[in-house]
Amino acid sequence: MLSRLDVSGPRYTSYPTADRFVEAFGPDQYATALSQRASAVGGAVMPLSVYVHIPFCESVCYYCACNKVITKHHERAAEYLDALQREIDLHVSALGRGQSLSQLHFGGGSPTFLTDDELERVLGMLQSAFRFAPGGEYSIEIDPRTIDVERLKRLAAMGFNRLSFGVQDFDPHVQQAVHRVQPYDQVAGLMAAARAEGFDSINTDLIYGLPRQTLASFRRTLEQVISLRPERVALYAYAHLPQRFKPQRRIDAALLPAPTDKIGMLAMAIEVFRDAGYEYIGMDHFALPTDSLAVAKRQGLLHRNFQGYSTYPDSDLIGLGVSAIGRVGAHYSQNAKTLEEYYDALSRSEFPIVRGLTLSHDDILRRAVIMAIMCQGRVDFESIDLAYLIDFKQYFASELRQLEPLVELGLVQMESDGVRVTPLGWYFVRAIAMVFDRHLQADKTVERFSRII
Repeated sequence: MLSRLDVSGPRYTSYPTADRFVEAFGPDQYATALSQRASAVGGAVMPLSVYVHIPFCESVCYYCACNKVITKHHERAAEYLDALQREIDLHVSALGRGQSLSQLHFGGGSPTFLTDDELERVLGMLQSAFRFAPGGEYSIEIDPRTIDVERLKRLAAMGFNRLSFGVQDFDPHVQQAVHRVQPYDQVAGLMAAARAEGFDSINTDLIYGLPRQTLASFRRTLEQVISLRPERVALYAYAHLPQRFKPQRRIDAALLPAPTDKIGMLAMAIEVFRDAGYEYIGMDHFALPTDSLAVAKRQGLLHRNFQGYSTYPDSDLIGLGVSAIGRVGAHYSQNAKTLEEYYDALSRSEFPIVRGLTLSHDDILRRAVIMAIMCQGRVDFESIDLAYLIDFKQYFASELRQLEPLVELGLVQMESDGVRVTPLGWYFVRAIAMVFDRHLQADKTVERFSRII
């Protein structure tokens, strides 16, 4: 099964996936999408999600595939924040001031590269432009090497109510192999301080498949994470793509665990976290039963966006900062990937959009099917028929035939009223979703993606 299914494939944080974006979608098309939102009936009250990308890091982590700028020159942040202000102003001009914002996430890079005063400045820009909804999720990614207890207090005072700690692995040998050393005691102390400050939720990021990881060493990391009791855990498979990501060339591929060990790590993690009371949200996320992510899954309201699983399925996402991706209505967009291009566009008072996509009816339909698989682990024929005015079995006759080998492997159950992912199938949920990806099936060029195991 491993040899048959360990292929390259998308993570489906969107459909169509970002590699399908085209340069024909630019600033003018994005401005039109914003205008359509602003003029839509009820558009002013639909809550927004906002993602802010801070690209700077002081040192490189060898596994990283994020858009980043490695520098110890903190003064470079000033020019970047000026550009963010111009980008926010452009959105206010298009949408009006005071649209409701219910979800905010700072990612990177390392958002905590910024000083507390600089973070407060960015929040001030956003609070001037948008109306922060009471009870919203306001989160920031934390590099434990860049903060202390006093900084956590400042973050709480700013209004952040969720933290995401980048842990990856607690084993010292693994940390050295990926150039990110942060002892368990350091992270444990910071998480204890964060709880004392009253943050609503703490997430921990882990990666399996890193160099020098073994089943035994990763079990120790899992047990240490459970002792910290974060509300959420994101468990990602390391994607070794050195031809695309230069820092990964410093990783000795001979030190990477075999595919059989990787699936063993995933299986072990699912077992360990479930035994500890966590619910398996799907693919790469776990959450305590009381967390909003677990509640959303039980209610059938889970969704995936460009940050992974989300509790806000209908929110438009505004992406701010270099390389940020957004979604407005039936349109996807991405900002310039280099600071030079990003700054240049904004100096002309132009949205820094360099590519994107307007979804067709077929794209929207298939997005609904793929997200149902990824989020609920099932597709109900009747609900799709009614929502999109099709006959599912006829429209997807070819795809249903392609599922038959997965049925034989015990990954999928075909029922009279729908398709269901089995418990075993959750390990390979990307392979199941790929069957309904028309773009992928059309060209079969999947080498651009990470391995699905």
